[in-house]
Amino acid sequence: MAANLVKAGHEVSIWNRTAGKDVEGARTASTPAEAVRGVEVVWMCVSDTKAVENVLFGPSGAEEALTEGMIIADSSTISPSATLRFAERVKRRGVHYVDAPMTGSKIAAESGNLIFMVGGAEPVLATLAPLFQAMGKQVFHMGDTSKGQATKLAMNLQIALIYEGFAEALTLATKLGVDINRLMPLVQASMVRSGVVDYKAPFIMKRDFSPNFPLRLMLKDIHLTLEAAKEARVRLPGLEAVEEVYDLAAEEGHQDLDYAATLTLLEKWAGIEVKGAA
Repeated sequence: MAANLVKAGHEVSIWNRTAGKDVEGARTASTPAEAVRGVEVVWMCVSDTKAVENVLFGPSGAEEALTEGMIIADSSTISPSATLRFAERVKRRGVHYVDAPMTGSKIAAESGNLIFMVGGAEPVLATLAPLFQAMGKQVFHMGDTSKGQATKLAMNLQIALIYEGFAEALTLATKLGVDINRLMPLVQASMVRSGVVDYKAPFIMKRDFSPNFPLRLMLKDIHLTLEAAKEARVRLPGLEAVEEVYDLAAEEGHQDLDYAATLTLLEKWAGIEVKGAA
């Protein structure tokens, strides 16, 4: 994302929690506060709610260098209620806060084809338009601050459930003797087809579980979604069942593989392996 901002001609300062991850053409700062000092927009993308809080408000955090009129945009996937708290805190300094989680995974981030779902004030989003354009292909304004995060949780809930259904169907079909190479054209020709299946099927057929979206991050998002649902007094029984599968897959050591690797746990239980064309 930072590399695409540089390519678009923007002046970029970066700070990464992992030292040594520099971006060609960008200035590397030693702390979040140093990275933020003197800029117009602060853009974050880290792993979880605690990480965002530390980047903003921890030692040498961005808050130290915030000035009136700045915009903070957060593309992490975090708690909607925490987003509101963070936004309220920086508002006291006259700083605007936009939550802008995205979908599209690693490939879209590298190619500048992310899709953003955004919460925040319309005039602020207009200011950010050139930056969104450099990193993504579409921006959906979902409402006030925190609505982007709420939307992202609803989106990932669907991805987790759709993929689980697909993985379970492949497992059962294989156990019952159905040739997966015959099944897949039927799936693609019917109403069962989905974007999740279109994206994941080629990787599964090749047994490629290298991380486009690591299982540990999907599990984190499942936990966030269930926490948000609890706060809103909403029951999500399907996601609760899928959470157990992800917990067990993580215990099996698959946390750093793609979330599609939950299939291997189903295969283990069934005593089979889903095989595509050689």
